[in-house]
Amino acid sequence: MSKNLSQHLTHPVFKVASEIVTKQNLEAYVIGGYVRDLLLDRPSKDIDIVVIGNGLDLAKACAEKLRVKKVSLFENFGTAQFVYKDLDIEFVGARKESYRRESRKPIIENGTLKDDQDRRDFTINALAISLHKDSFGELIDPFNGTQDLEDRVIRTPLKPDRTYSDDPLRMMRAVRFASQLDFKIEKKSLESIRENAERLDIISKERIMNELNKIILSPAPSRGFNLLFSTKLLHQFFPEMIALYGIETIKGKSHKDNFHHTLEVLDNISNNTKNLWLRWSAIMHDIAKPPTKRFNNKVGWTFHGHEDLGARMVPKIFKRFKLPLDAKMKYVQKLVRLHLRPISLVKGHVTDSAIRRLLSDAEDDIDDLMTLCNADITSKNEMKVKKYKDNFKLVKEKLLLVEEKDRIRNFQPPVTGQMIMETFGLNPCQKIGNIKAKIKEAILDGEIQNDPKEAFELMLIIGSKMGLETLK
Repeated sequence: MSKNLSQHLTHPVFKVASEIVTKQNLEAYVIGGYVRDLLLDRPSKDIDIVVIGNGLDLAKACAEKLRVKKVSLFENFGTAQFVYKDLDIEFVGARKESYRRESRKPIIENGTLKDDQDRRDFTINALAISLHKDSFGELIDPFNGTQDLEDRVIRTPLKPDRTYSDDPLRMMRAVRFASQLDFKIEKKSLESIRENAERLDIISKERIMNELNKIILSPAPSRGFNLLFSTKLLHQFFPEMIALYGIETIKGKSHKDNFHHTLEVLDNISNNTKNLWLRWSAIMHDIAKPPTKRFNNKVGWTFHGHEDLGARMVPKIFKRFKLPLDAKMKYVQKLVRLHLRPISLVKGHVTDSAIRRLLSDAEDDIDDLMTLCNADITSKNEMKVKKYKDNFKLVKEKLLLVEEKDRIRNFQPPVTGQMIMETFGLNPCQKIGNIKAKIKEAILDGEIQNDPKEAFELMLIIGSKMGLETLK
């Protein structure tokens, strides 16, 4: 691998930084993820520049030359940041760090480039490129990170126990990079993660979730989850998912391993979407199977109601994880609650009424629900999978036909509460809701069309049966 990468440093910030540090006789280096991704030929939106000296001064000088007006200065941390040409550029003074075991807050001192590279999490993130004119583009690789890139290995610069004890989040980052890049974690490093897994307790849920979400968004998330499981990291924060693991057999009847099934569904859905919250719905869709698991002598294992209990578990888990408790959470909750509905249609007779009810309940999330349910069709029996997927296509076709004909998605009854009050001289009361509900049921059952005239006529009939009189 070339030791001089000057031909790749084409972004204007490199030229400007080089001119400034050369003129002031300073040392500055591009370091970390940008260099790694450059060597892997991966796109990168972040540039980290480390300065032997004051990173804030270099940031301000570069911003002035590039005519960048907004520079964020974090003087307590000795860092500065600005955005230029869609890239996030951060400057930091080289430093060395030491930690007390009970705290994640390091004692920070000014340091050399070697000190800064020593404190990096992995050899592939300790690579640096000089920006001084005399050595512009020269690669500094003290831990042979370029070889680790070629060997596709995650390895720590120093002894793993020290690296992971200094910042236990690095254990999650090791798994994240292995999952994102399809790399292996070096054996000693993997053993150290297992031994230090409980240290994750001192890390905030927000930081853990930031790494977990990146694992979930990797090309094949099961790789990351299997590593989280085998290292016991997952056990530290996601016991509900751990509970899915394992197979129980009674009287010769076994249920599937719902942990590995969940990962299979997650990988399946990841082939079709980059929507983080749709991927979360795959993780959560069977989360309530352990507490609803029962054995019946006639039918074997059952998980009755796991979709409803799972939907109720979603807000509690999201709250504990410090994940958003807004529309994103409700979206996951809805998909978990509805995930069996299309499957039941695949197995049975597909009626227009069942399709209308599914469209009414799923609303604009019907396509995502169908994506989830298609991913949920897993079996070692290829013929069974083929049969289900063929039936699934029929259900999707039926959905399109019914939706086009009856306009049920985002269903709004064609008769409003105001119309009911004006027709029967009512003030707001329960009777209005009852009339609207009966009209909706009639439309969903196909007794009347989703049409204002038919709905109004039915309203008059319902009102008459309830003893209501129309105003003259």
